[in-house]
Amino acid sequence: MKEKSTGIIRGVDNLGRVVLPKELRTALGMTCDSKVEIFAEDGAIVIRKYIPPKACTFCGAVAEDAILFEGRRICPACLARLTARQDDGERRDQP
Repeated sequence: MKEKSTGIIRGVDNLGRVVLPKELRTALGMTCDSKVEIFAEDGAIVIRKYIPPKACTFCGAVAEDAILFEGRRICPACLARLTARQDDGERRDQP
């Protein structure tokens, strides 16, 4: 996601908490169970959706046997679903 200003200003409460705007959470597919990583970079505080290094791009499951395709991890379950969907689509496209 490309950085861009949302024009939204949020305050920090006395415990140091900031509420992330709903629009941004939705755009990033974040739920109440999502994790974020927080770090300082070039004088800014960066809050980024945390994605485990071995997490599936589609379902978020961490699988040791996930394959890497064009820089994205795909777990065996999602790969099977994609393959089945592709096979089903090929049958529909044939005369």
